[in-house]
Amino acid sequence: MRKIDNEQGTDNGTSDRKRFSFRINLFFFSSFIIFTVIIVRLAILQFVDGPQLKQQEASNVTKNVPLTPIRGTIYDSTGQNRLAYSTPVQSLYITLSKNYSDSVEEKRKPDKKLLPELENMTQKLANRFAEYGDKNEPKMTAEQIMDAMDRNYQRLSGFTPRLIKTNLNKEEVAYFMQHKSEFPGLDVVEETVRHYDPDTVAVQTVGYIKSYKSARETLDKYKNIQKSMSAENDPGLIYMDNESVGFDGLEYQYQEQLRGKNGYKTVPIDPRNMPEGVDSVTPPQKGDNVYSTINKEIQVKTENAIMDQLRWLHTHAVSGRTHPYAKTGFAVAMEVDTGNVVAMASMPDYDANYWQTGTISKDKYEEIKHVYQNATIKNVGSGQSGQHPDSTVLLGSTIKPLSVLIGLEEGLFTTNTYYQDTGAAYFGRNNSSRVRNSSGHVYGSMDPATAIRHSSNAFMVDMVGKRLYKKYSNNAKEDQGVNVWDRYMKEFGLGVSTGVDLPGEFKGLLEYTDKGESALSKLAYASFGQQGKYTPMQLAQYTTMIATKGKRMEPHLVSQIKDTNGNVVQTIKPKVLNEVKFPDAYWNEVIRGMATDVSAFNGFPYDFARKTGTSQQSVGRELKDNGVFIAFAPRQNPKLAVAVVIPEGGFGAWSAGPVARKIFDAYDEVYGLDGVPKKKDATTTDPNAIKQP
Repeated sequence: MRKIDNEQGTDNGTSDRKRFSFRINLFFFSSFIIFTVIIVRLAILQFVDGPQLKQQEASNVTKNVPLTPIRGTIYDSTGQNRLAYSTPVQSLYITLSKNYSDSVEEKRKPDKKLLPELENMTQKLANRFAEYGDKNEPKMTAEQIMDAMDRNYQRLSGFTPRLIKTNLNKEEVAYFMQHKSEFPGLDVVEETVRHYDPDTVAVQTVGYIKSYKSARETLDKYKNIQKSMSAENDPGLIYMDNESVGFDGLEYQYQEQLRGKNGYKTVPIDPRNMPEGVDSVTPPQKGDNVYSTINKEIQVKTENAIMDQLRWLHTHAVSGRTHPYAKTGFAVAMEVDTGNVVAMASMPDYDANYWQTGTISKDKYEEIKHVYQNATIKNVGSGQSGQHPDSTVLLGSTIKPLSVLIGLEEGLFTTNTYYQDTGAAYFGRNNSSRVRNSSGHVYGSMDPATAIRHSSNAFMVDMVGKRLYKKYSNNAKEDQGVNVWDRYMKEFGLGVSTGVDLPGEFKGLLEYTDKGESALSKLAYASFGQQGKYTPMQLAQYTTMIATKGKRMEPHLVSQIKDTNGNVVQTIKPKVLNEVKFPDAYWNEVIRGMATDVSAFNGFPYDFARKTGTSQQSVGRELKDNGVFIAFAPRQNPKLAVAVVIPEGGFGAWSAGPVARKIFDAYDEVYGLDGVPKKKDATTTDPNAIKQP
């Protein structure tokens, strides 16, 4: 029995060991299989699925693709006339969903289906444009469409929509909306086109637009925007290359207010920089509306007055001769108490709609290149250098009221001082230099006011120029008298910025600062208007200073800015830049002297202060007579100041004076020089009366 039991125990132990061994082997085998699967899976993830997963991860990167903003409107002072405005148009864009470029990668692995696919699409688009487009418009060819698509990304990045055609008609819009599935990536987008008043109202003042891409190559303002855009958090402020931006005038000055915000599409981008659908769309925001101080009726009458006067000067003899070279004229009308510029004319002008798309043809530019700039604030050439004066001319006798003010303030004479005018004044070594009155007139005994009225050059030289030099000649610095003169000029806005809300203002040409001429000679010639060239805008501001007895008002061309709902965003209030305090007796003496006879004002119902000027300057080898005229009305309680310049127009009373008369008449009809409009349906300058169209 024992023997049998021992044999059974031995058998049981062996069986247990076998089971244990089997379990161990199964464990190791299972572990091996599991680790093998893990390793294989990791290998698959690393070498097979890895690139695909990386691509999926990269596809989560998004780009904000801008949509063109809707530009605000520029109104005239009534709020009823649109000087610049945008209208909606439908445009056709395409976003390339495949890489059709002739890239190195494509050449290594050419996909022969891609380019023919694109060519077929362009030809199909060309056929549809020919079928549904306006019959009178040139038809886009397949080659032009292919160029617009920019398949080699020379102008645009991969995800940026390409503009194919703008201003689609209803038939084209309907077709492409219905057959969108046949043209992958095609979108019909509503945009705007800029328009300018067809009556060409103050076109140089309103300005014009250019593409952002073109503008940033020239203007620092847009260069700086480009630099800051990468760090800009608000995608609505990102500029597009093909977006139109203000390049001059009010369009430029109020670019930020007029622009609004662009909309944008949030587009997922793959590693090839190609789009993968659209996540969301944020629509553009319309820009604010700008209300100009320019009154269309007064502006148009001012422009017509200049052109009529130029034609008159070509055919009518003044002092025995016509003035055929009087080809340009400039005028500024500025309210004395507000600084509102109600008219600003630089003539001839042009049709600003030439810039409608942000570009201009070479032929059109050649046509307007000498007239598209605002010569009332800039020094613009005539295009015939050395033959005719630029737009900024010497002031001539219009400086004489200021000369007398300087003489009075400096104690060179008093309001009761009398001067014996003999027709000429002499100065320099042994009195070798002589200045004569116009036509050699001898005026005899005169006080300061009479000297202004008769426009005595002799008085200005003897009583102002020579005496100012003598007063400061003992100073160690010989030019001290010139420095004093310069200080007064700038206090009256001559030789400094007027502060007008327009870009590119010319500060003037201060010839009395030139070297090579004695201080005495500079002051002698400056005293009667031969040593400084200033703009019509500076002349108008200087005239308002006389009218206000010393307040230099900041001129402005915008009164209000409103949002699209008509809410006032900003109001531009009158601003005094500086004030010159002289005794009332001085101002009264000068204003009393501003009473030159001007036949164009015969029958004018208001007493007004004025000064004519004939600035004579050498251009080439010839002397040119430029007509200059300044005035304000009424003499008591002044309301409007006007400055007119007619280069090569001859005597200011005959050339520039008639233009000024028509400006005053136009203002009187619309607003009333006495505060009562003479036209029954005249509009008002009251900002509260401006209605949102």
